[in-house]
Amino acid sequence: MAIKKNPLGRSPLQVSEICLGTMTFGEQNSAKEAFAQLDMACDYGVNFIDTAEMYPVPPKKETYSKTETIIGEWPGLKKQRNQLVLASKIAGPAEWMDYARPAPWNRGPELTPEHLEFALHNSLKRLNTDYLDLYQIHWPERSTNFFGNRGFKADPSLNSSEGLRKEYLYASNQMSDRYRQFLMTLGKYIKEGKIRTVGMSNETPWGMAKWLQWAMEDSQIPRPVSIQNPYSLLNRTFEIGLAEIALREEVGLLAYSPLAFGVLTGKYLNGQRPSKARLTLYSRFSRYTSENGSLAAAKYVQLAKDSGLTPATLALKFVQMQPFVTSTIIGATTLEQLQENLKSATTSPLHQGIIDELESIQRRWPDPCP
Repeated sequence: MAIKKNPLGRSPLQVSEICLGTMTFGEQNSAKEAFAQLDMACDYGVNFIDTAEMYPVPPKKETYSKTETIIGEWPGLKKQRNQLVLASKIAGPAEWMDYARPAPWNRGPELTPEHLEFALHNSLKRLNTDYLDLYQIHWPERSTNFFGNRGFKADPSLNSSEGLRKEYLYASNQMSDRYRQFLMTLGKYIKEGKIRTVGMSNETPWGMAKWLQWAMEDSQIPRPVSIQNPYSLLNRTFEIGLAEIALREEVGLLAYSPLAFGVLTGKYLNGQRPSKARLTLYSRFSRYTSENGSLAAAKYVQLAKDSGLTPATLALKFVQMQPFVTSTIIGATTLEQLQENLKSATTSPLHQGIIDELESIQRRWPDPCP
């Protein structure tokens, strides 16, 4: 049974419902191990590979862009380039990413056409390719809630609600004019053949709706084909405001962290910290380690075992079955993990009894790890 392919937005591209995530390449995985993962994924029918200029994760100046370089050196890339959908991302603004930007834009609070030119052409060079099939904005340039922040918060330095409204209206107009120019520059690179399609990542309903509006109003602004946000049994917040837009506007979700950094496999239950595992190596990653997250994960793991499934298969199949999901991004550090994740795409859909149990757990611990 082959891995199914789905349309990438309204573009002619078809992508496998499993996408190989690569943020471990150059940190937890050597180039040799990365090549083996890429080969295995392609052998299983995966045609979709996702990376970013920022990778590997956790981001460090010493390893910045190493993942793209490894993929560019993979022997299979040249042989299969026309059959592959290769995606990368431009890093959003952040002081800790100043090494990803050329002066004088490295300290600015916004994305600029100059930054885009620098980032895109360096990604193409590292990836050893003339074009990217999908180029994504890694996170918003504006101050908003993403990367695990549950709610939008206004600027506390503004004292009155009236002041807040005026300030945000002004900031929104200024940002909109600047950001439209940035998106128009993306459109220029599409015309030049350096990018085929564009997408967003870690976005909010407002950000997604504005981009779609601008693309409808201005033919120079390319319409996004995808949104890459977190989505898993421990974080279903995408369903609240974004799922309807994604489905109705055909801007499908590329779901990242579907296993919640491995928490949904059960390997961290009861305080376990396996050697070489991500949460063992990097204590900074606390997004999926809350008390309620651990309680919910234990229930999901037990349900999988009671249903004759591996915990990873249950978690991944749930994500794959959602109609607003275009592709599920999987990452692994071993070939054994990767093989199990790949096999999830060819297993039967979850039956209604399992779905009912999943919903029951979600009602008891709703989205414990946003």
